[in-house]
Amino acid sequence: MNKIKIIETADGSNTLFSEEFNAHYHSLNGALQESRHIFIEYGFNYFSSKQISVLEVGFGTGLNAALTASRAENNKVKTRYSGIELFPLNNEILNKINYKSVLSPNEFELWTKINHAQWELEKNISDFFSIEKLKMSICNANLTKTFDLIYYDAFAPEDQPELWDKSIFEKIYNATNPEGILVTYCSKGIVKQALRHAGYKVERHPGPIGKRHIIRAIRSK
Repeated sequence: MNKIKIIETADGSNTLFSEEFNAHYHSLNGALQESRHIFIEYGFNYFSSKQISVLEVGFGTGLNAALTASRAENNKVKTRYSGIELFPLNNEILNKINYKSVLSPNEFELWTKINHAQWELEKNISDFFSIEKLKMSICNANLTKTFDLIYYDAFAPEDQPELWDKSIFEKIYNATNPEGILVTYCSKGIVKQALRHAGYKVERHPGPIGKRHIIRAIRSK
């Protein structure tokens, strides 16, 4: 049983701590600011098109999905979102997270709708955002769709090394559309090497508060 504790981070937003994996779901320097910085500013905002497909590996609390849904609405970008999570959180945990007090009313409404959406079934959350939540591991996932943007938000390599193997990034690269990108908080050398081995061009960018760098990896034409 994956025992979960709720932890307050430095920006006032909650994260979770998994006793099974001995890992936090977000940075203790600020869960909300980390998600906005990495996945929205360096991920979603990279694109100027009005239609985008997103894959998130490590769906977790659904925070990245809610922030993406909100930005999709604001920018009027049709967004198809797929989230992979082997250990979905139950409502008891989700109801204790303090997102209502740290997200905007619209963001919180979207977050609620996203977490109420049935697993394994695509659901329209708004005019600009649909989601499909898949209970599985990326290790054995059969990626039949292709994506413009990948949020790689799995637990760190020291916690789940199998999720950072070069074979995983080869699989994801093959499911990345030409000129698509992958963004992740982890900038370790072994991760950059695995991404380059898969075929991505790897860029290092400034990290959020408390972290020096993040990675954006680009698939060429």
